[in-house]
Amino acid sequence: MMNKSIEIIIAGRRQRRRRWIVVTTSLAALLFVLCCAMLLLGNTIYPVKDVMLALLGYELKGVSFAVNSIRLPRMLAGFFAGIAFGIGGNTFQTMLRNPLANPNVIGITTGSSAAAVFCIVILHTSESIVSIASIIAGLATVLFIYLFSKGKSFSIGRIILVGIGIQAMLNAAISYILLVGAQQDIPSALRWLTGSLNGAQMHELPPLVIFVVIFAPIIILLGKHLSILELGEQSATSLGLNTDKTRIILIISAVFILALATATTGPIAFVAFLAGPIAKRLVGVGFSNVIPAGLVGANLVLASDLIGQFAFDVRYPVGIITGIIGAPYLIYLLIRMNQKGEL
Repeated sequence: MMNKSIEIIIAGRRQRRRRWIVVTTSLAALLFVLCCAMLLLGNTIYPVKDVMLALLGYELKGVSFAVNSIRLPRMLAGFFAGIAFGIGGNTFQTMLRNPLANPNVIGITTGSSAAAVFCIVILHTSESIVSIASIIAGLATVLFIYLFSKGKSFSIGRIILVGIGIQAMLNAAISYILLVGAQQDIPSALRWLTGSLNGAQMHELPPLVIFVVIFAPIIILLGKHLSILELGEQSATSLGLNTDKTRIILIISAVFILALATATTGPIAFVAFLAGPIAKRLVGVGFSNVIPAGLVGANLVLASDLIGQFAFDVRYPVGIITGIIGAPYLIYLLIRMNQKGEL
């Protein structure tokens, strides 16, 4: 009887592993297709051969400039920002055990946005200064949320409520900066706040790429620890996990990639909110959700950008499309949580 139970458990684990592999591979394949579409599609649709030659460094009239200077930076910005938003959002949602506890709702990306808008509109600084300010502001926001929500014990609800309050304050600060800023700076700041891949340039991408390459693997390696944190403070501690140390490493890693993504593309709406739950639905339970969440985030950004460019008579920034997708899901989630008595 015991042997049969063990066999059932092993068979179930193998089935969940196969599902994880199939879903992750499918998401990676879809992402590859979207990356190719970003390079091939535009005002002029170039043959695959010409695009490949341009990427390899051959000079082709019209093709080289369009592919290497416009489409490739746009694709890379969406790719790495999507991975950053997906992994960062999933980290906070899993760690705090609440789908509402994503960086957009609890104010982390808003802190980075406020710093970036201040640098763009008031200080007129370079992209590197904007990136540094976004990172510092993101970390400072997390610190403020922690200090203001600190009580006798760790409370998820208190962190979310404090985060929502800080987000409201930061949004007010952003509105004030836009109000007192020079008129010529307002359109660029508003486009950036919407979340857009327009105007992405290769020289702006190295910080984002480097930080994602460094910190995303750290979160992936801590994926099992992240799943243990989802069980709750007492359960994680009883399993021998140093919850404080693990949480600090995860928070710092997530904030770094989120801040750089926000500084590069702006706070693309709802990607950090949607990626984790979608990945969890697709993958199921039993294995780390970090890699699928990153792939879902990148797919959402690239697919939404393609929709915004080509599905309408007017071209819309990617943030508007993700907002249209994400807002109904947020309303659905709030209704569902209210019915379960979780609000």
